[in-house]
Amino acid sequence: MKILLLEDNERLSALMKEALVQKGYHVDHFNDGKKALEVIDNGYNCFILDINVPGIDGLSFLGQVRMMDTKTPAIIISANVELESIQDAYKKGCDDYLKKPFYMYELEMKLEKICKIQTSYIMFKGGYSFDLIYEKLYDCEKNEIKIAKKEILLLELLCTNLHKVVSFEMIEQHVWEGELTSMENIRALIKRLRKKLPACTIASQGGVGYELQIV
Repeated sequence: MKILLLEDNERLSALMKEALVQKGYHVDHFNDGKKALEVIDNGYNCFILDINVPGIDGLSFLGQVRMMDTKTPAIIISANVELESIQDAYKKGCDDYLKKPFYMYELEMKLEKICKIQTSYIMFKGGYSFDLIYEKLYDCEKNEIKIAKKEILLLELLCTNLHKVVSFEMIEQHVWEGELTSMENIRALIKRLRKKLPACTIASQGGVGYELQIV
């Protein structure tokens, strides 16, 4: 899972990033809201935002995000415990509010809750499995199958959209992190990943995109 972290406290941001990376998350850290706003199309699964940061503050950043994206979860973190500030955060579209100081465990639990990570494993046909937390693919004998970064991102996208068609545009945004790519590159990536999974695990859907077929 890809997380955008906006926090200008160097010590706290380093602790947060270390804890989240150890849990298997991809974390892009920014200490300036204006710089973070430039990359919001990079296919993030969650935003963790401090309110008081340089450039654009966390609440204004969230307001900009919600003009384009109303679904990606966002957690506001702040030392400000005034009711008005908390209410403003929820009005702007945050999904949860975490008061500083906090335990890293609290943040991890909130992430799992709002991102609906019910289990770390997705089971496929033939006994294959994918660990969403640690991003590892296993065969039927529990041997790890090596997969490249883009293959991980694609499989993660498919797994988090079970019973839904993942469009070419979604793949481009999530896997190529907002950069333009070609249909040939997407199809080549699908072909490489299919070779590492049981037959018919990734199904083509009418020229629109792909859907994961699990047990």
